[in-house]
Amino acid sequence: MKIYEHKNKIVAENIENFSLADIFECGQCFRFNYNKSGQFYEGAAFGKYLRVYQADNKIYFETDLEDFNNIWRDFFDLDRDYKNIFEKLRQDKILKKASDFCPGVRILKQEPFECLISFIISQNNNIPRIKKIIERLCENFGDKIEDNKYAFPTAGKLAGLSPEDLAVIKSGFRAKYILDAAVKINSGEIDLNLVYNLSLEDGAEYLKNIKGVGDKVSACVLLFAYNKLNAFPVDVWIKKIIEKYYPGGYDFGEYAGIANAYLFYYERNNK
Repeated sequence: MKIYEHKNKIVAENIENFSLADIFECGQCFRFNYNKSGQFYEGAAFGKYLRVYQADNKIYFETDLEDFNNIWRDFFDLDRDYKNIFEKLRQDKILKKASDFCPGVRILKQEPFECLISFIISQNNNIPRIKKIIERLCENFGDKIEDNKYAFPTAGKLAGLSPEDLAVIKSGFRAKYILDAAVKINSGEIDLNLVYNLSLEDGAEYLKNIKGVGDKVSACVLLFAYNKLNAFPVDVWIKKIIEKYYPGGYDFGEYAGIANAYLFYYERNNK
């Protein structure tokens, strides 16, 4: 991998198995969207706004070197050898088809509180509506980054709200779960930093102390925030995939979460 600055951008070359479309359209992140007119993805994470695009086998990050190294390099998991993981998972014939369809999937390392709240909102919901609820949440309660761009609100900000305050985001029954999470995290009853050092099983049980967090939400947070790549979230789509392709059971090992992302994206988008 080669990283350098060029015309107020950070350019990354020689990164294999990396596709912005595969990364941002596979259901793991809800705050980055494709700008058709500019042909780039834009969004916010860790209180920073980013525009990023690919061209001529290079990735262009519109940011400075400090933010690239402190935020985006880790966020995109750039230092992991995904080519090796890709080859290992392709030994399964179904995963070979799925990974061929979306070879550029990478698991993002998202901020834990944002990831937790996002997947609480995702319950019994579809991606366009999830994105709208999260955007309203940020616009109403997040700090402004720049014109019409807002950071994800902190637990401290949300903990001081009432269900009536939160009605503006139109999250329905999920509002009480959002507030429960914010209050417990703001008070220190739940310390999200502890989860980094917990096993997959212990981490899931710890997160389930928050109302509305069950097997699926906890697995998503463990995978997409804590980069526990053996986590395997099961939603309606994945349940159908397992019943269709793996009726005798499955074992994707240490990279189960990446297998999950391949399968989810493939089944939803392959026509």
